[in-house]
Amino acid sequence: MQVPSKYDASQVEGKWYDYWMKHNYFHSEPDQREPYTIVIPPPNVTGVLHMGHMLNNTIQDVLIRRARLLGKNACWVPGTDHASIATEAKVVAKLKEQGINKNDLSREEFLSHAWDWTHEYGGVILEQLKKLGCSCDWDRTKFTMDDNMSESVIKVFVDLYSKGLIYRGFRMVNWDPEAKTTLSDEEVIHEERQGNLYYLNYKILTPTLFEGEGVGTNSAPSKELGDEYLTIATTRPETIFGDTAVCINPNDERFSHLKGKKAIVPLCNRVIPIIEDDYVDVEFGTGCLKVTPAHDENDKNLGGKHKLEVIDIFNDDASLNSFGLHYEGKDRFVVRKEIAHELEEKGFLVKTETHTHKVGTSERTKAVIEPRLSDQWFLKMEELVKPAIASVLGEDAEINLYPKKFENTYRYWMENIRDWNISRQLMWGQQIPAYFYGDGKEDFVVAETIEQALDLAKEKTGRANLQVLDLKQEPDVLDTWFSSWLWPMSVFDGIRNPENADIKYYYPTNDLVTGPDILFFWVARMIVAGYEYKGEKPFKNVYFTGLVRDKQRRKMSKSLGNSPDALKLIEEYGADGVRVGLLLSSAAGNDLMFDEALCNQGKGFANKIWNAFRLIDGWEVADFEQPESSKIAIDWFEAKFQDTIATIEDHYSKYRISDALMDTYKLIWNDFCSWFLEMIKPEYQKPIDRVTYNAAISILENNLKILHPFMPFLTEEIWQHISDRTSEEALIVSKWPELRSANKALISDFHFASEVISGIRTIRKQKNIAFKDAIPFFVIDSEKGNKVFDTLISKLGNLESIQYVDAAVDGALTFRVKSNEYFIPMAGAIDVDAEIKKLTEELSYTEGFLKSVQKKLSNTRFVSGAPEAVVASEKKKEADALAKIETIKTSLASLH
Repeated sequence: MQVPSKYDASQVEGKWYDYWMKHNYFHSEPDQREPYTIVIPPPNVTGVLHMGHMLNNTIQDVLIRRARLLGKNACWVPGTDHASIATEAKVVAKLKEQGINKNDLSREEFLSHAWDWTHEYGGVILEQLKKLGCSCDWDRTKFTMDDNMSESVIKVFVDLYSKGLIYRGFRMVNWDPEAKTTLSDEEVIHEERQGNLYYLNYKILTPTLFEGEGVGTNSAPSKELGDEYLTIATTRPETIFGDTAVCINPNDERFSHLKGKKAIVPLCNRVIPIIEDDYVDVEFGTGCLKVTPAHDENDKNLGGKHKLEVIDIFNDDASLNSFGLHYEGKDRFVVRKEIAHELEEKGFLVKTETHTHKVGTSERTKAVIEPRLSDQWFLKMEELVKPAIASVLGEDAEINLYPKKFENTYRYWMENIRDWNISRQLMWGQQIPAYFYGDGKEDFVVAETIEQALDLAKEKTGRANLQVLDLKQEPDVLDTWFSSWLWPMSVFDGIRNPENADIKYYYPTNDLVTGPDILFFWVARMIVAGYEYKGEKPFKNVYFTGLVRDKQRRKMSKSLGNSPDALKLIEEYGADGVRVGLLLSSAAGNDLMFDEALCNQGKGFANKIWNAFRLIDGWEVADFEQPESSKIAIDWFEAKFQDTIATIEDHYSKYRISDALMDTYKLIWNDFCSWFLEMIKPEYQKPIDRVTYNAAISILENNLKILHPFMPFLTEEIWQHISDRTSEEALIVSKWPELRSANKALISDFHFASEVISGIRTIRKQKNIAFKDAIPFFVIDSEKGNKVFDTLISKLGNLESIQYVDAAVDGALTFRVKSNEYFIPMAGAIDVDAEIKKLTEELSYTEGFLKSVQKKLSNTRFVSGAPEAVVASEKKKEADALAKIETIKTSLASLH
């Protein structure tokens, strides 16, 4: 094949991806080899490729391609998550554009629209991953709403319910008023926000004047006694419509006279009791609080303890309902502003103070969460998590987290676990398999199918005449995480068919690569599910990537406009360039400060390797004796390669992927391109011997193998150019280089020799000694080192000869490496007149510079007024200039 003069990623990447797909290299079936399995963290079906996906999937592809080269049966299972909240929101928005209201549709009609949307847009991100080079087993692509995946989810729900681990309860939950669904505690992000503390006056009444009146009445008091008020501080004045008590601390003497009395809620005139409880913090606000059991977890607990009425004042979109009187239908935050104004007008608002407090927001929609009482489905977690805690944190832990620091986060979550709210008030998702046959809260059965449910309902009720039409399925769906927590098992059909060949071969999987933000949402829950349903870990190692941030350390987001278009980056720099750019500064668990220049560096690396290949490819090859310099160069690089690959293997074992890339990068750029090729390069317009050429090709191929996981397209392109390959000989399925012991002494000797070569080249450059001119070279060998590299020193320094001497050579330019001293005689080596002219000009400039510095230092105003560091800097300049002048004068003296 003709080798193009320039590497063009756009002409290469699609070609080789199609080639790999055509030859089925990504596909895996169980066989006699050792399996290596990764399951992709399924991106939202709504998603498009962003920088986090790029980093995460690049790392997975590096691991899977390396495993393939190691001869393992590599299986990377791709797929997408149905993302209940995000997808339903997009479908609702699309319907709205078409003038359709979700509430006007039946469940079947809405799901039809959702599936249409999924089929149209759902595969976008997986196609984009192909552009990145991801070698997933696309034949195994899964979607969490596939029939077999959903069947697995339902089977697990029924099983957990039958074990008594799932229950339905009326509890305070986190309500997302934008998505109009509950969220689990873990899906709520608590943010510090600045708000206001409103001090409100509640009128005090005596109980004797209200005999017969029920607590919670909205009637105005028939008679008032005195003008005593109780001042209460609240951050949410709009919730006064749900107040059913005022609470004081029984030990607070300031309010002891209020025991047994009642108060009137401002505006709505509801009469409520004043109760006592030591829960009240006497130091916060005014030392007493309003109790709204329907809208605060702690207030709910107080309400239950004191048997208070519960009044829900919000609609499902967090607008006020009829209890909000003239504010009915208005959003809670609008009401907050308006009610504060009304309370002030009517004399109830005493004062307002700024106040910083934590506010719960939805992890998905970013809406402020509203605490709400409702019937929901919960999974008991306390017993389920015990094997998962031991597997990561126990003495015989069998799951490793990288970096290890995340064990502390894991411990915190798992040891403070609460029951998991698994029901969501949505249509898109697996519908909970509970079937109601009556109006009572316990009038339901749980079964995998409605036919099974009917049999259970007949048995439970004794009503043989019950029919399917008498059953009504729970409308709620399951939390999306309740399907994805089964992912490592369900992708291999391990729930429905626990003894099938795939699950027995591929499970447990090897490595999981994901972000630390879903450590609990997904990672911990998969571990829990793995032990519950397979009795063993779902994976052995978890590698946590960092977050991708911009150069200002800001998290990348659409709203900030600081997130580059992933596909445009690939178009500009090539997939290999982007992969290298991402990994060069991405240490495990540490955030990546993304700079597009890194991608350009990756592109430059690709060009460097391409040009190195073109250099070798362009050499004429002939049969003659191999030069000694080439032989030692090959021996050295083989040693260096083995030493580097041992280091790389260690990096891989510790999941230091970017370190593995950096050592590969330095080996190829510095050792191969900059040193090795120079060592073996034939003289101008002369051939290279066949032995050296063949060794160079072999070395290049080994370099391509270890680079392939990082830069798959470039390496395959060069590999295929080197010689005509069969499909069985493609680089992607070649063999990882064999690890052997490295000759450390040879590496050390070359390092010494390279410093000598650099010293010669420095003098040539400084003294304008043309490289075409061979020069004599003398050495005082105090180190008594190995002279094996002398032929290379002579070649790369273009020396007439290397002569070992016992004393310094007069009239020579000199440099040192360790205790060795090296001499290049000036006679004949340099143009003396030109050197004298150059040094004289340099002396004149330096003396002028010294004069200006000394003038400044002689200025007492400057010395006394300038900062100490500035004065010290000027004194250092003076000392440096004096030393330089002395050196130049010495050099001039030796030339005369």
